[in-house]
Amino acid sequence: MSERSEDTGILVGVDGSPESHAAVRWAAHEAALRGRPVTLTHVVAPVIVTWPIEAPLMNFYEWQEDNAARVLKEARETLDAALGDSPPIPVHTEIRHDGVVTELTDMSATADVLVIGSRGLGPIGGAMLGSVSRSLLHHARCSVVVTREGAVRRPDRTRPVLLGIDGSPASEHATAYAFDEASRCGVDLVALHAWSDVAVFPILGMDWHQYEQQGHEILAERLAGWQERYPDVRVQRRIVCDRPARWLIDESKSAQLVVVGSRGRGGIASMLLGSVSTAVAESALAPVAVIRG
Repeated sequence: MSERSEDTGILVGVDGSPESHAAVRWAAHEAALRGRPVTLTHVVAPVIVTWPIEAPLMNFYEWQEDNAARVLKEARETLDAALGDSPPIPVHTEIRHDGVVTELTDMSATADVLVIGSRGLGPIGGAMLGSVSRSLLHHARCSVVVTREGAVRRPDRTRPVLLGIDGSPASEHATAYAFDEASRCGVDLVALHAWSDVAVFPILGMDWHQYEQQGHEILAERLAGWQERYPDVRVQRRIVCDRPARWLIDESKSAQLVVVGSRGRGGIASMLLGSVSTAVAESALAPVAVIRG
């Protein structure tokens, strides 16, 4: 089955899990917001056996194909229901055969964004982030949005877009995305900046007001151009002194979307995903957009 055009648009990996349907609903909202096509993709993993087997294996192959068709049919129904009365958008469906990470990574090269559930139908249902989701966060060639069942963004003007900002190049791309999302949704933007990446305990003689003032100055500098470009977006500023991931996860309870860069100001520059981005994607209570440059 293949109905995909060259414009992949918003790519959604589907497997029939509740988290997968949450990803489809998020993609529907985003597609309606931006007028972009959606590509629903299910990957049939190869079967590897080490003993002679014929008829039962053939039956399993047939089941895989039937299951793939069913998963895509249900995903399309979820998408249509989520779109509701929105203007129609192009929708493409595709079945691929190989490793899930390999195929979705390949398709992500031509996608606006890849949307995935936090975990799929794997053996560890309680895992906070499945192995496929974690791998795609590291290897996808476009930005990635991770969704959870029950934590799907809906049009809600009371819930802001939450942005983690640290001044790195990746953070700058995340800032651009967050302002655009907030403007399109007509909601506030909460910009959170931490002046330290580790826990900081009070030290005798430290001038906390000085550090706080420096944090406000840095944040104002990073936001200035964007606020001029998006005058319709009201910005709420948060300055914290330690562990930005903890604060972002806590603030995610009242946000409709959390936006972070793929890597931050510290660590190894060649790493595709920083520790803060990983922690937020693992534990945030709202959908998380990890933005690549």
